[in-house]
Amino acid sequence: MNFDELPEYKKDLKSLLKKYRTLNEDMEVVKKVLAVSPDERPPFSFRINDLGIETCIIKVKKIACRSLKGKGVNSGLRLIYALFKEEQKIIFIELYHKGEKECEDRQRVLKHFK
Repeated sequence: MNFDELPEYKKDLKSLLKKYRTLNEDMEVVKKVLAVSPDERPPFSFRINDLGIETCIIKVKKIACRSLKGKGVNSGLRLIYALFKEEQKIIFIELYHKGEKECEDRQRVLKHFK
């Protein structure tokens, strides 16, 4: 599986790294999991269906971040990515903490994948 990142995702990651120092290592674990099982896997991840686009967009709700002490996979970090199965490619779109933002940036998704 090949991984790519939108420029906006890189900004999200850089900003969150100031608060959560282990996030780079935690995201490497996420990549290993996605390389084996990139599809939606409720209750950990869900496909976002109501965007009006064909691209498979998935929201991961359970990311274990060691910097969020004692919270484990219920840490509140959310990852949005586009899955291209045939090309064996995942593009990271957005990373955010649910306490700082209520839901994904649908305009960002549509801007890049419509």
